Amino acid sequence: MSFWEFVSDRWSRLLSESLLHVSAVVQCTILAAIVGVTVGIAVYRSPFGSAVATALTSAILTIPSFALLGLLIPVLGLGAPPTVAALVLYGLLPIVRNTIVGLAGVDGAVTDAARGIGMNRLGVLTRIELRLAWPAILAGMRVATQMLMGIAAIAAYARGPGLGVEIFAGLTRAGSANATNQAIAGTVGIVVLALILDGIFVLIGRYTTSRGLRGQ
Repeated sequence: MSFWEFVSDRWSRLLSESLLHVSAVVQCTILAAIVGVTVGIAVYRSPFGSAVATALTSAILTIPSFALLGLLIPVLGLGAPPTVAALVLYGLLPIVRNTIVGLAGVDGAVTDAARGIGMNRLGVLTRIELRLAWPAILAGMRVATQMLMGIAAIAAYARGPGLGVEIFAGLTRAGSANATNQAIAGTVGIVVLALILDGIFVLIGRYTTSRGLRGQ
């Protein structure tokens, strides 16, 4: 059976696994953004706090995916919980780092002017600083999404959802009929989905960032 015949024959299953893969990555990126932006807001004014937050989230990326899932499975069991926990942890670094860089890069004269017209600290943060830092934060989310698209394939090790199931099944059955097609279908599917999500982030950036900020 050729590759395209294999894809056609298993199209409904591949489509279902693709939707589960995208759903897991998008939801985990959103969770990582909530946590990462909150951490970035908490530490960006402190050089020491920023260094600690960056170092800790960087350290997480040094843990191999299999090892992290292996540590999480005894605590969270199999399936979605360890998958979500691992993906959120891996997605933190680019979001935390870009939030810190974006907020720290806001011109002090702009925030001083905002305070001068009576805006309180929360107002300056939400209406001025976060808006100006948004392109950097969005770039961090974009990088995190691309990272998690690949890492999510390893979630099949913990019986997580997504196209990693096809890759692992194909590798496990190496040498048998359609094993290569199965592994390639899962791999190509992840690449295609990553490109689609990247394009969506480009559109989000275009429609949520003012023209002046895009030009910087």
